[in-house]
Amino acid sequence: MTDDTQARLREIERDILARRPEHAIEPSLDRIRALVTLLGDPQRAYPVIHITGTNGKTSTSRMAETLLRARGLRTGLFTSPHLSSMRERICVDGEPLSPERFVEAYQEIEPYLHLVDSSQPVRLSFFEVFVGMAFAVFADAPVDVAVIEVGMGGTWDNTNVADGAVAVVTPISIDHAQYLGTTVEQIAADKAGIIKPGAVAVLAQQPLGAAEALLRRAGEVGATVAREGLEFGVLSRELAVGGQQLAIRGLLGDYDELFLPLFGAHQAQNAACALAAVEAFAGAAPVQASDGGTDGGPGQQVTALSAHAEQRLGPLDAGLVREAFSQMSSPGRLEIVRRSPLVILDAAHNPAGMAATVTALTEAFSYTDLVAILAVSEDKDVAGILDELEPVTWRLVVTGNSSPRSMDPEKLAEVAGAVFGADRVTAAARLVEAIEIGVALADDAAAERESGPPGSAAVLITGSVVTVGDARLLFAGPAVRPAAGPAVRPAAGAADGP
Repeated sequence: MTDDTQARLREIERDILARRPEHAIEPSLDRIRALVTLLGDPQRAYPVIHITGTNGKTSTSRMAETLLRARGLRTGLFTSPHLSSMRERICVDGEPLSPERFVEAYQEIEPYLHLVDSSQPVRLSFFEVFVGMAFAVFADAPVDVAVIEVGMGGTWDNTNVADGAVAVVTPISIDHAQYLGTTVEQIAADKAGIIKPGAVAVLAQQPLGAAEALLRRAGEVGATVAREGLEFGVLSRELAVGGQQLAIRGLLGDYDELFLPLFGAHQAQNAACALAAVEAFAGAAPVQASDGGTDGGPGQQVTALSAHAEQRLGPLDAGLVREAFSQMSSPGRLEIVRRSPLVILDAAHNPAGMAATVTALTEAFSYTDLVAILAVSEDKDVAGILDELEPVTWRLVVTGNSSPRSMDPEKLAEVAGAVFGADRVTAAARLVEAIEIGVALADDAAAERESGPPGSAAVLITGSVVTVGDARLLFAGPAVRPAAGPAVRPAAGAADGP
């Protein structure tokens, strides 16, 4: 990258960050529609797999893209928020945009941004700019298929100007209640907005109220439905070195001996949804099935994927699926960044996500004591997150991250003290200091607790995608040492997601 490109990249990043942040929601599709209209509706130049849900969206998106690419398709992938670089949000063929292509893509749409800004009562936001860039980049590539993760919700999400041939809904729980609703039924009704007429809706197992809302929408628009636990799902799961071994029933056949280098039952569930989405995209045929009760309400006609589709189309190539599974990754999700002591990063940022993380952590990792480092956004259900974390944690270190939404460490310590007890909670002003304290506690745990040899404790850094992104930057630099050692370079800021 030349100095000129680097300077222009930094200038563009500043311009985008100066816009309304993605967590400041103005629920309207008018601005993004105006932008994509000026761009020639690039989102209609390729088929889309559209993915929403509360937890697991990014992992499922990455898995689906990996499977599609393994089938020889040129792929686009749009995810948010990013961990370290804005360029991560837009990938072509599995690779983030290069600095040169990022600069070029922004410059191509920049005149249209100004036109929309001048014609709308509210300027385009940070997130709207990225959605427009992604759609345009994928059309220019051109890609064979784009996997698009929503930013938040569904109906009013800026990505919803695209019509997904396949709509995937990962597990729904309560999050972003101020925008989406205070019940799973309300939240599911909003997320169901990505299910379009003629689409295939791939639905993870859901709470009852969420399932009813999703199936109601599918019935209203005549979408085909594939449900985890009925049309597809995980048949078996065993721990393996570096991940887990799976057998999955897909929409077109069964797939066994799948090694997934990710941890936790929730990642197996995400993988099953991703596989079903790719099979649905491959053309599984529908039949009409009359389902009552939770499957759409009394007398509701829900289109289910045919049990005979396997005979007509056949499963995907088993070797190809195994190879794709072995290459799947999800940075920042139970990611190991150090071995002695064991340091794990995880982006859980709501109670349901933390519950899944805790279950996977205790199942897949061996350690004597756990030191948790937590930095979380102030608008989250902090007490609920702490309740999930407390039973498995020996000591908690609370801190802040680079997001302006980060909860003040002293305030977080006060809330945590009510859950953990003040004697188990330590506050640190900066993440780098919290990591130094956490590593030192883990090193000292064996002596203090007489619970095992030195280095047998583990450190979990969690609470936010931004927290994990900041930590990844720190661990990419000089090694983090106990508090007496030298500090590492400060974390660079990454825009937090909604």
